[in-house]
Parts: sequence; C-alpha cells; structure tokens
Amino acid sequence: METDRPATRAWVLHPDIRTDRERRAAGPALEEAVSLAAALPALEVIGSEIVPLPKRHAGMLFGSGKIEEIKTRLAENEAELVLIDGHVTPVQQRNLEKEWGVKILDRTALILEIFSDRARTREGVLQVEMAALSYQRSRLVRAWTHLERQRGGFGFVGGPGETQIEADRRAIDDQLIKLKRQLDRVVKTRVLHRAARAKVPFPIVALVGYTNAGKSTLFNYLTGAEVFAKDMLFATLDPTMRRVVLPTDDEVILSDTVGFISDLPTELVASFRATLEEVLDADLIVHVRDISHPQTQEQAQDVRKILTSLGVSETAPTIEVWNKVDLLAEDDAEAVRNQALRAEDHFAISAVTGEGLGILLEAISAKLRPAQITEVLTMPFSAGKARAWLFKEGVVESEEQTETGYRIKVVWTEVQQQRFAKL
Repeated sequence: METDRPATRAWVLHPDIRTDRERRAAGPALEEAVSLAAALPALEVIGSEIVPLPKRHAGMLFGSGKIEEIKTRLAENEAELVLIDGHVTPVQQRNLEKEWGVKILDRTALILEIFSDRARTREGVLQVEMAALSYQRSRLVRAWTHLERQRGGFGFVGGPGETQIEADRRAIDDQLIKLKRQLDRVVKTRVLHRAARAKVPFPIVALVGYTNAGKSTLFNYLTGAEVFAKDMLFATLDPTMRRVVLPTDDEVILSDTVGFISDLPTELVASFRATLEEVLDADLIVHVRDISHPQTQEQAQDVRKILTSLGVSETAPTIEVWNKVDLLAEDDAEAVRNQALRAEDHFAISAVTGEGLGILLEAISAKLRPAQITEVLTMPFSAGKARAWLFKEGVVESEEQTETGYRIKVVWTEVQQQRFAKL
C-alpha cells in the first residue's frame, strides 16, 4: 500500500571518471540521471552535480576530500537519499551510507525502482520482481548486507529506516525459482498468442528506441490507441499491440515496446527477454530516435547494442525514424529532413504534428510487400482451372492466345508461385 508520506529529498551525483573506457559526456549524462529520478513519484530532486574523478576509489568510490565536501552539501540541503549515476559496489554503498548518513542508490537500483513503480501487467510485475531479486542477490557479498523490508516488497527507496537483517541467499534463490515458474506460465500464454497471430497473415512491425524517443506517441497517432505517453523516461513498460491499416489497405500488427537506455541493468535485460522476443519475431523493426536530443547518436548506438545482445541480426529489415523534428529550430529541422531524404530507409517525422507519417507508412508497406517475380507461362487450352486461378489471384499482366493454348505473363510472389505449382 502506498502511503501519503512526503517525497524523499534526493541529490543526484554523476561520477565523471577519467579512466572509464565507456565514459559518457558528463552534462547530458547528469541530465538523464535527473530525468530518471524525476520519473519516480516518491522522489524530489533537490540538487545535482558532476563529480570529476581521476579514478575509482575501491572502498568509497570518491576521494576523502570530495566525500567531506559532498557531506557538507548534503547536510546543508537536508538530503535524505543520494542517487549515484553509475555502478556502486556493496562495499562502497555501505561505506558511503555510513559516512554521509543517507541512503544510497546506484543507477541499476533506480531503474529497477522505476520499473517496479510502472509495471501493470502480471508478466511485467513478475519480470521486475525477478530482476530486483537478482540485483539484491548480487549485493549479498557481506554477512551484514541489508535488504529493505519495510515496504512489503523489493523497493530500494522507501522505508523510514534501514532495517538490518540477515540476508539468506537460499531464500532469494527459492523465491527466484517460484517466480521463474510463474513467469514461464505467463510466457507460455504469450507463445500461444504469438502462434495464433502467426495463423493470421498480418506482419508484425515493432517500434524500438531509446526511452522517451516518442514511440508511444507515434503508436497512439497511428493506431488511435490511448497508450500512456508522457515526456518522461520509461513511460511505457508493458508491451502493447494493435492492428493498423496502412494507406495501401495492407494490415499490420504494430507493437510498442519498453524503451532502452544506456547501461541498462543486465538483470532487466535477462528478465525482459520474453517480452522483447516480440522484436525478434517482428517482420520489420522501426527504430525511433529523438533527433532533437543532443546525444541522439550515442542513444542510437546504445539501442543497436541492446538489439544485438538480444540476438537481432544486423541484417534484419529496419527503418530508422528521426522523430521530434518539431522541436528543432527551422534551419536545423530542414537540414535533418534533407539528410533523411538522402539516406536509405531514414525518415524525418513528428509524431505530435503528423509530419512525414504518410511517407513513413508508404515505406513500411513497401518494406513488407513480398518481392515480386515476372514470368511467362505457356498453358494448353485444357488448363482452364489453372488459368482461372491466375486471374482470380490478380497476377496476370497480359495474355495472348496461341495455336495450342495461352502465353500468360504473370507478376507474382514466391508464395503464389509455389501455390500455383501445387495445382
């Protein structure tokens, strides 16, 4: 049960570590970390800062001078929680909590907390519980490591105190096994639904992209659905599928998936693999990018990296959509439009204004349309049934009568060719 207690006062730190091989631009990284914190209703961000570091300090992450400096700032602002945008080891977490007298959350714990707050479907809840337990299990490297029990679940933020309990790894493993069984049952249902969809000749188009790229807004515009869409990170967690009729009268199933993010916790990737299998089964992947974001290139690389880790082939049919051109200055927007026109399978759009969506839908139709083969068939007069089938399928381009029968020029797909061969 949620309580009416005031939001926890949070301070966000982004350690800018010089020796980090995958170091991100500090300014945009801090902005993203603040946005992550803002996505959680239980938190009130009262301050944030970049902390330059020459290297990680094994026991405390930060140097002693920096720890004292931050401690003073936290006390002056009455901070109750510190969010560290990066990985924090259990030892570092315990030492910093003891030194600063506040609770510490690292990036993984914060993302897990957001997911636990957003999960709505049974499958989503189970996946988040499994991911959270896997993360907690990784914290059990010291006998005195604590688990938060005062919210009646697996939350990392809540609870008026820090109840120290003896963490039992076997108990977590037993719970993980139970959750895995429950999730397997849910996944079997999803597999049955997928098999039922396979019998219906509708191709699947999966929307993927960095979190807050505008996938759900685009999904709502195309389908007329009312999927929760908001300018915040991880607004969509549970996948949604709807039927869409394209301008060519072709019908497709459009799938809206959970957004990706840099340094997505491995526990979440593993737990959400069943949901993300919708992407693996897709006939076409539409990669939606927020082209107005200063880190759009880096975000696109993160998405491609996660897709590869899921087993999506680099050669999988993909369209790249540059969304939010309406947020760019007119000169920049025009440059983006021209760049998209020159690149194959790239489209500049606005899911809010509808700009470019007609061209995008035509491109989706063309991508999904099977390759056509042109052939000339020679048929005797006696093959009336086969000839009638060709006209019924609408594949006849021209026909001429010969002394012995017909010469028919057809344009058809490989599937139609194989079905004709069986006649």
